[in-house]
Amino acid sequence: MKTPIVWAAATLNAAIVLTTSFVVARSSESVSFTSLAGPLEVKTVASGLVHPWSLAFLPDGRMLVTERPGRIRIVASDGVLSPPLKGVPKPYVGGQAGLLDVALDRNFAANRTLYLCYSADSGGNAAIARARLKEDATALDEVKVIFTQAGPGGHANHGCRIAQSARDGDLYVTLGDHFGPRDEAQNLGVDNGKIVRIVPDGSVPPDNPFVGRDGARPEIWSYGHRNGQGLAFNPATGDLWEIEHGPRGGDEVNIIGKGKNYGWPVIGYGIDYNGAKIHDSTAKPGMEQPIKYWVPSIAPSGMAFYTGTLFRAWQGSLFTGALAGEMLVRLSLEGNAVTGEERLLQNLNERIRDVRQGPDGAMWLLTDSPAGRILRVSPAGK
Repeated sequence: MKTPIVWAAATLNAAIVLTTSFVVARSSESVSFTSLAGPLEVKTVASGLVHPWSLAFLPDGRMLVTERPGRIRIVASDGVLSPPLKGVPKPYVGGQAGLLDVALDRNFAANRTLYLCYSADSGGNAAIARARLKEDATALDEVKVIFTQAGPGGHANHGCRIAQSARDGDLYVTLGDHFGPRDEAQNLGVDNGKIVRIVPDGSVPPDNPFVGRDGARPEIWSYGHRNGQGLAFNPATGDLWEIEHGPRGGDEVNIIGKGKNYGWPVIGYGIDYNGAKIHDSTAKPGMEQPIKYWVPSIAPSGMAFYTGTLFRAWQGSLFTGALAGEMLVRLSLEGNAVTGEERLLQNLNERIRDVRQGPDGAMWLLTDSPAGRILRVSPAGK
């Protein structure tokens, strides 16, 4: 059994050196912070986005950005925002529900295919759509829903992230429990609280762990999850990593294995929002332990492994944003073990929704607010 690591409070301080106002659409606002890698410069590249949720870099360096109310925009490197793309599927919008993740197909440069995850209904069930970005980049066409989550609804959609395997092209998708009946995360007959694996056409790979089992959904890859907000393959190992919210405490970093049970709501490290006990215990045979957890909760979000050369001291690190924690978190790794945590941009006072490594080696962030921004994090002066 892996031994999780937990930090209960911030250990590093960051100070704002310069602040200026930002303008709608684009801005050159720049602020400075300290880090173990040296001084950082955080530049506002674009603003005026309404609850931006996901960021994907196009081959030419421009960015696709989803806005939770149901829009996708293309953002140039100088921050100019396109009009909303036409042809985007209309999501159910309310609370945490709306248009969520966007992921480019691994062969996007040749086929211009992308995948979207969005709230299909008021109960929080998610839909995955495959689409093609038109050559003039003004619209989506050939839009097709390839998967719809099966299970009882709840109060709102929990996070939905898509990661595509470089090995076989299959799609892995996090599906939350919707604040619904918690025990459904342990029920293999529904998709609530699961990570599913599907082929890009929506079919089920024949080697999925529950194919052929009576009463089990064949698309399920792993179960016992609460609210998966981050999903990415570790480029060093090829393993699939996931980050999910706990309730009050117990946010988790997990390495996802075929057919494994990650415990929600039977085991965990948090309590209910009203202070009541949720879990039977923190560990139980047959249920996986996180490799790291947070108490109190920081509400982690999108995640990225850093492989660039702009921050040599950060190579091999795992980054995640924090919503409630309003910061960027760097986890240092040795193999599959978390060996340290650095808390960055704490005085930025922004909910960080997504984290991506850009083609320039900088870290690119989305801030979750009605006046959301795209931020570029680089060494000072670069």
